[in-house]
Amino acid sequence: MQNIRNIAIIAHVDHGKTTLVDKILHTCSLFRDNQETGELILDNNDLERERGITIVSKNVSVNYKGTKINIIDTPGHADFGGEVERVLKMADGVLLLVDAFEGPMPQTRFVTQKALALGLKPIVVINKVDKENCRPDEVHENVFELFFNLEATEDQLDFPAIYGSSKQGWMSTDYTKKTEDILPLLDAVIEHIPAPPVSEGTLQMQITSLDFSKFVGRIAVGRIARGTISENQPVTLMKKDGKLVRSRVKELYTFEGLGKVRVESVKAGDICAVVGIEGFDIGDTIADFENPEALPVMHIDEPTMNMLFTINNSPFFGKEGKFVTSRHLIERLEKEMEKNLALKVEPTASNDAYLVFGRGILHLSVLIETMRREGYELQVGQPQVIIKEIDGVKCEPIETLIVDVPAETAGKVIELATMRKGELLIMEPKGDLQHLEFEIPSRGIIGLRNSVLTATAGEAIMAHRFKSYEPWKGDISQRSAGVLISMDKGSSTAYRIDKLQDRGTFFVDPGEEVYEGMIIGEHSRDSDLTVNITEGKQLTNFRTTSKDDATRIAPAIKFSLEEAMEYIQADEYVEVTPQSMRLRKIILRENERQVAAKKK
Repeated sequence: MQNIRNIAIIAHVDHGKTTLVDKILHTCSLFRDNQETGELILDNNDLERERGITIVSKNVSVNYKGTKINIIDTPGHADFGGEVERVLKMADGVLLLVDAFEGPMPQTRFVTQKALALGLKPIVVINKVDKENCRPDEVHENVFELFFNLEATEDQLDFPAIYGSSKQGWMSTDYTKKTEDILPLLDAVIEHIPAPPVSEGTLQMQITSLDFSKFVGRIAVGRIARGTISENQPVTLMKKDGKLVRSRVKELYTFEGLGKVRVESVKAGDICAVVGIEGFDIGDTIADFENPEALPVMHIDEPTMNMLFTINNSPFFGKEGKFVTSRHLIERLEKEMEKNLALKVEPTASNDAYLVFGRGILHLSVLIETMRREGYELQVGQPQVIIKEIDGVKCEPIETLIVDVPAETAGKVIELATMRKGELLIMEPKGDLQHLEFEIPSRGIIGLRNSVLTATAGEAIMAHRFKSYEPWKGDISQRSAGVLISMDKGSSTAYRIDKLQDRGTFFVDPGEEVYEGMIIGEHSRDSDLTVNITEGKQLTNFRTTSKDDATRIAPAIKFSLEEAMEYIQADEYVEVTPQSMRLRKIILRENERQVAAKKK
């Protein structure tokens, strides 16, 4: 029987999970000495590399001292909590990475809570001890307090701590004694993480993630809880709704290094990929053919936000995308729901629009960004939080918001958060920064990041996580400024933008194509203003003594997708195509907008 350890690596965004996995892979000699691997080996899709975050969990394995260590790299952002919740089911222990300066952050708390509730054994890795102002001892105490507050067992509270720097490639049990490699961490994994329990009986394996191959289709990935699975074995697929589907295993793979290796059979405790099972969903159980027994159904936290996804019906539709119809849109959303458990889709009164429910702005924006790169054109409405009625009281999601800012701008941040019904709970110095903690409605966080970054000259570090549903906090004031709207279709001219600069700031550059009803800038007042920016300068054969004034145009403001989603109001859409992103009014013609406003 091969020695196996199953570990998940959990941490807050940017605390060094993926860098640590890189170092483990290199230490265990997975690559030839002359092989070019680059950095962040596991963040292998373009979006993950661009944003520098993990979005989808990955499985790899290494062999160390005769023990196979299955490593699951998980996302750090709470918006991808659905991803973390299901893959933790495959682990027996977790490596909790904490930054030696920042200490436990909101997302650290979120994933740790899930891991401790599942009874997993933690090893705390205090990373980045090479940083200036780092405070490893203080952070160690903070982690202990966090575990205590999350009601960890005595065994979990007695966690081993490893200190080091993933980037520099060393780990040690004492941060004052720098070592040459990360072997102390791997030794700690073998010593402290329990081997998977082996229970006798018939086959049980819960499907916790999906893989896809264009040759064999969908592949079920999960950990075998009991029994043995073999190639060509007849099995029963037990659906979440109680249905039983007879099936047969065609091919069987285990994870080795960064890839998969075909095997004849896999015993309990190991993680494997099964080919040949049709029509499965995440959470289903692969069980014995004759005596099937299901594993408990996975519980995933509910979504807290929804957005309207609709087909692109702007005057520029179909110019850039391949997939533009409502059939394409719903097929893509249904495909996403198969592997993204925290996502839900509901039809609306219109055949062309769907309500998509997710964990937060980032969760939904990653889906939209992926779709636009695949060639989809769509429009999305303003994000809305999900309101529930609990015991007859109207309740909304409340989040814990943590902001670290330079002391001189802390007052502005407190003012911005309290205007959005945020309550200041903690204010304390942290190094040369001020550490602020608020409780704030999820509605209040939408659009807050832009204001805070502007007020602090980009120096604020913000993080938030869902806390609970609490009674409605009252109305929150939305965007204070109106917008500039294009009056006509055509190409914007430098002459008109220059003449209109005192009316506000622009989102478009000279020479960009615009259409009637498109939002082209922000008005300096709180009302919307329709302007013409397609008109050129009138040229006559009269000479004048004054020379033409040189046009000095301020650079256009360009939004990221998340910023655009947070910026729009209820009567506006973000139009997303493979090459462009535009803001527009839902009703394009001005006279029709005025009629609709009067009816309201």
